[in-house]
Amino acid sequence: MKLKTFRGGIHPPEHKTLSLGKAVTTFFPKGDLVFPINQHIGKPAKPVVSKGDFVLAGQIIAEADGFVSANIISSCSGKVKAIEERRTASGARATCIVIQNDRQYSQIPGIGRTPQNGTLSSKDILDAVKAAGIIGLGGAGFPTHVKLSCKNPEAIDYVIANGSECEPYITCDDLLMQNENRGILEGLRIVLQLFPNARGVIAVENNKPEAIRSMEAVCAGEKLISVQPVMAKYPQGGERNLISVITGRDLHFGQLPADVGCIVCNVATLNAIYHAVHKSEPLIERYFTVSGNAVAAPRTMKVRIGTSCEELLEAAGGIKKDSHVKKALFGGPMMGVALTTLQIPVCKNNNALTVLADDEVEFAQSQETACIRCGRCMRACPVHLLPQAMAEAAQRLDYEQYEKRLYGLDCIACGSCTYVCPAKRPLMQLFKQTKAAVMAAKRK
Repeated sequence: MKLKTFRGGIHPPEHKTLSLGKAVTTFFPKGDLVFPINQHIGKPAKPVVSKGDFVLAGQIIAEADGFVSANIISSCSGKVKAIEERRTASGARATCIVIQNDRQYSQIPGIGRTPQNGTLSSKDILDAVKAAGIIGLGGAGFPTHVKLSCKNPEAIDYVIANGSECEPYITCDDLLMQNENRGILEGLRIVLQLFPNARGVIAVENNKPEAIRSMEAVCAGEKLISVQPVMAKYPQGGERNLISVITGRDLHFGQLPADVGCIVCNVATLNAIYHAVHKSEPLIERYFTVSGNAVAAPRTMKVRIGTSCEELLEAAGGIKKDSHVKKALFGGPMMGVALTTLQIPVCKNNNALTVLADDEVEFAQSQETACIRCGRCMRACPVHLLPQAMAEAAQRLDYEQYEKRLYGLDCIACGSCTYVCPAKRPLMQLFKQTKAAVMAAKRK
């Protein structure tokens, strides 16, 4: 069978074997847990606890404040130590709820209880997903109950489970598909109940043979759900690319997946939906990879939301002997966010900590030259933009040209253009800064 793929993209070294082949363990943190109230796209949640309150694992500590917002739920039991501003992964400060972990992990009543009624309505499903605080766990962080609340559910004919996980080093979705395939399947079944004309497709890159076999085994006999292996290429997991690969449809500038009859959910999100709807379990933990060439024992763990990266690195053996840390990233080396400290909590939309002994960005900066107009950035762009022209507009601060004529806001910041640039120009970084400037101007 010929594997499907998309136009553009790149093939960076995968480095996934570092954390594969090891059992996934559950990590219970010892220190305080920290919960930023802005762990999602949309309006930050509103705290509903006060300093000194005692909370249980599974208890809502900040409620969704508006439609595009999400509940924040405690993953431990203990006393609310503070509600204060703290530095987050982006470098900005945000209001955080700090809970002094009592290490008992006592839960609210009802967690794990199966709903009594056999048939759930669409409202029951959406209410359960919203109550559980589920957001897109692939990194975007969009509230899932909003994504699933389509104006015209009958127009959706594809629900695509995103198991691509194309970012180097990260293996949490791969291992989730190997270990919890039933939860992913059941979560996809639940979502299909919302869309009466849809079929489900689980897309998995072909560099994950064990995950493919696992998902094919659990889906055997399914009439509306199939597994589709796709060619391993970065950034396969982008919604636009995945929709093109699976359906042959083009998502044009300004469109949402629902506009072309598609809903795309990460496999971890589907597993969380299953636990929320069928087990009354809120989103308080997730699979998380700690890897990188500076880590002594890279691995994927099941971790509690709010856990410090410092504790997780220690659980992965700490830093290699005779090694040093040059860069630490939330995420992988292509789209990850560089951290200034490891005293940063894992949020819902964080899937990995990558700790490196070298910094390729710093090396590239020392080698940078003027653009040689080779066109490699255009061929690599998976969104079919013109990075060379975008960079020129950005450097002139010509935001109208950048946005209106070059569609610069559609850049997904995948870094493919930067990766292939022989002149070592920091294109992605420039585009992220320009997008931020354009959006700030719009808000004014």
